[in-house]
Amino acid sequence: MNKKSMVILLIIMLISVFLSFYTLPYYIQKPGSAFALDDIVEVTDGTESEGDFSLMTVSQVEANVFAYAWAYFSDYQEIFEIEDVRNPHESEEEYDVRQLYLMDNSAAHAIEVAFKEAGADFEYIYNGIYVLNVFPGMPAEGVLEAGDRIIEVDDIQLESSEQFIDYVSEKEAGDSISLVIERDGEELADQLTLAEFPDNDNRVGMGISLADDIELNTDPEVEINSGGIGGPSAGLMYSLEIYDQLVEEDLTSGKMVAGTGTISSDGTVGRIGGIEQKVVAADKDGIEIFFAPDDELPEDMQENNPDLKSNYEAAVETAENIGTDMEIVPVKEFSDALEYLNSL
Repeated sequence: MNKKSMVILLIIMLISVFLSFYTLPYYIQKPGSAFALDDIVEVTDGTESEGDFSLMTVSQVEANVFAYAWAYFSDYQEIFEIEDVRNPHESEEEYDVRQLYLMDNSAAHAIEVAFKEAGADFEYIYNGIYVLNVFPGMPAEGVLEAGDRIIEVDDIQLESSEQFIDYVSEKEAGDSISLVIERDGEELADQLTLAEFPDNDNRVGMGISLADDIELNTDPEVEINSGGIGGPSAGLMYSLEIYDQLVEEDLTSGKMVAGTGTISSDGTVGRIGGIEQKVVAADKDGIEIFFAPDDELPEDMQENNPDLKSNYEAAVETAENIGTDMEIVPVKEFSDALEYLNSL
């Protein structure tokens, strides 16, 4: 190789390295993996099954030039603009915190649903207000962080986010409040001065988005170690795994069962994103039965997106396209999944 060719090759290599590290304002979503829930969920003295319940994931990464090009020409990779994934003013770190909170909240609902169905004992414990997002330029910036828990305000022990919001809404811009927060297992005290929101002169606050941090005290105890998997879409499968460990019968009947869908405390199964990628991943991992939310699309959503399908319709279409023998089962309620499993 002559000197000129070596220089050209070196330039190409440097450009390739630069492009691989240069991120674009997009996320790439592609098929993830199936995670057996008996490795993640443990009910004290729970029963074992011959088969497996698995949660499904999608892989989501920030796009570089090469990932964008690959996704553009791939059937089951989707490209999203950052603002379609993250909330306004939400950093990557805050997005991750919100996803982990959604997973924890989904797990709490799953425990409640499973314990109700099994007739087992549980009670709610209120841990405080969970900080999801801190708005730039507002008083909370530099004082609070995503993932903090607000336990007290002005020596008042908090019992709900509504109580906190009502208390702050009675204040005026320039008023100071004292907070007791929990961060990384330590309690911290701080004080900040409230201000008006830039986009609303009549609204005063500290500049955070928040949620209630609630956990369940159960008998028997339930331990869930999701290993950093975020989002609410494992709710249905969590509830099935927990219930399966609570009862004597083997709900799986020796099958490899997976699925997706949020779960509410009344057992309603909700719509999720990435259903096509999850079907592809489930087939790749040898899943035999796949539960898909049988959601009903609101009229305004259908009008704005006439080609949009329900999760179940999209899952069936994907299964047909990839030629899988996996059974796609529609579920609206937790009871629908139980009824199907009991019929095996």
